[in-house]
Amino acid sequence: MYRTVAPLSPAASPPPPPSPAPRRVSDSSRRRTSASAVLRSVLEHGPVARSGIARLTGLSPASVGEYCAQLGALGLTRESAVPRQSNGAGRPHIPVDLDTSRFVVAGVHVAVPYTTVALLDLRGRVVIERRLGHGDGTGPDRVLARAADGLDALVAQARGRTPLGIGVAAGGWVDRDSGTIVEHGLLGWRDVAVREVIGASTGLPVHVDGHARALVNAERLFGRARGSRSVLHLFVGNAVDAAFATHDEVHHGPRSQAGAIAHLPLEGGTEPCDCGRTGCLQAELSERTLARRARESGVISTANPMHVVGAAAHGDPVAVRLLVERARMVGRAARLLLDVLNPDTVVVTEVGVMYREDCLRTLREAVGQDRGALVVPTSFPESVLAVAGGSVALDVLYRDPLGASGTRINSETPNIDRGSGGPGAFSV
Repeated sequence: MYRTVAPLSPAASPPPPPSPAPRRVSDSSRRRTSASAVLRSVLEHGPVARSGIARLTGLSPASVGEYCAQLGALGLTRESAVPRQSNGAGRPHIPVDLDTSRFVVAGVHVAVPYTTVALLDLRGRVVIERRLGHGDGTGPDRVLARAADGLDALVAQARGRTPLGIGVAAGGWVDRDSGTIVEHGLLGWRDVAVREVIGASTGLPVHVDGHARALVNAERLFGRARGSRSVLHLFVGNAVDAAFATHDEVHHGPRSQAGAIAHLPLEGGTEPCDCGRTGCLQAELSERTLARRARESGVISTANPMHVVGAAAHGDPVAVRLLVERARMVGRAARLLLDVLNPDTVVVTEVGVMYREDCLRTLREAVGQDRGALVVPTSFPESVLAVAGGSVALDVLYRDPLGASGTRINSETPNIDRGSGGPGAFSV
């Protein structure tokens, strides 16, 4: 039998819980945010006077002067050689600019057919890059050891510039916080501790993230999406991933699993997927699928999707048809994500869209005339994978320039001997 309990009278009601105390922003957090704002202003507007930085950031001139002094002492910024006069009177305004001569970041991008290693300057420009094929297998130990050796070789060619850290990007499920590739089905990787392995090999700080998220950060720092309030990035390679950022923050979700769209169904898809269904995004849009269809049609004899682009550039009508049809399907995928997320800007990384106006036009038509103008191709068509890797480290630098760079710059850089101390040693 249930007992009937009389409701509490107003007089007997318990008092409401106290309102939570307002969250305080710590001094260290405030300084980190302010230093980031100053360095971002120099990146976007430099050479720029300190008074201009104060207007852009809302910081006091005294604070701007303090942060500029710290960033200059770290070697991240420098005073421009030619001062700008202040209306002919008073002291000249000496602009501040990034110093791209002293430091680089290293980037590693692990793809299905090869690994890209690169060095980037503080403006996200590729200084040098190299592709390392997976000729002797795609086991993680071999691939990561080869990447570390490749970075050794690049640093030796860096003309005295010091690497601040390493960014590693890959497709699949990448957990940024633990620095782990949790699952990359196309490579057969599971729970690979990338940060630990690369860090032990090089002695440098290592940051790891998914390549779609890395490219969102690249676009908002150095590309077409700078200033956009919300950005969607759709990466269509062998792996198909997405990333979404709003108010300068990329959404990661628990264990950084956001953006896993490989098995979303695509309208009109006919390609069987390993999951047992038909028309999943990755199965339908993968570069492997494009190259296989091109081989079956006699367009190419390789597995390289860029050979399809080359055949289309030489007027092969079948190659053109394959690329345009793929762009139409990518547009349908973008439209699906647009309906859910409604971003200001959509960036697409896909070989046809990067190099052919007819593919970009077809993609925009599939998205819809009312929203097609929101879609733009990647800002880095010639070096997108190198930029993806490097931007993982550059994002950390621009979010916390004093913390991310200060310890590395002001400490003695170790010489890492991985064996005999010969060419394999990572010495900076």
